[in-house]
Amino acid sequence: MAETEIQTSLFEFTGNHLCLDFTNTVQDRYTSPRELLNSYSDLVLWSQEAQLLTGDEASRLREEAKRRRKEAAVVLQRAIDLREALYRIFLAVARGSSPEKSELSTLNTEFSEAMRRACIVPGKDSFILDWTDKEKALDRMLWTIARSAADLLTSEGLDDVRVCAADDCRWLFLDTSKNHSRRWCDMKSCGNRAKARKHYTQKKQTA
Repeated sequence: MAETEIQTSLFEFTGNHLCLDFTNTVQDRYTSPRELLNSYSDLVLWSQEAQLLTGDEASRLREEAKRRRKEAAVVLQRAIDLREALYRIFLAVARGSSPEKSELSTLNTEFSEAMRRACIVPGKDSFILDWTDKEKALDRMLWTIARSAADLLTSEGLDDVRVCAADDCRWLFLDTSKNHSRRWCDMKSCGNRAKARKHYTQKKQTA
């Protein structure tokens, strides 16, 4: 009997908010940076795992990107530019400082494009915000990401944006813990590593 292949995702969703999860698509940002969005297909995969796209929608976008390679490359660069602007904006927020105007300008450009596409449509029990002409729009995921960032920046939850305390991580997350004392993006990884290092240091000092 053939063994079932288990696929492990490259992406982690520990930010507790869509736009923060998007900023966390670079690993070890300050030590040995590892880019996770190396192609338009990677961007689509992240969007699918973030539940911005269904499997069928993701497949259609990949096929569309094959026919519009130059446009797909431009969208990927826009995505990375937006991600870096969002990271710097929310890092500034977490540290109690003001973001640069150029970073807000990048977000506002994408947010304006998103709002140009926004529409209100009937939902199951009420109305929902949706997007016009989205089926073949290679940049459709950027609309939702930009709106997510705008929502967080204008919400009461903005004060709960945190940066992971691990020096080799520095991912962003929204602290939704009861006493708002969360320090790590993920206790299972960064938190446990930090505890292990602390234990090792203490043991070495008492040896």
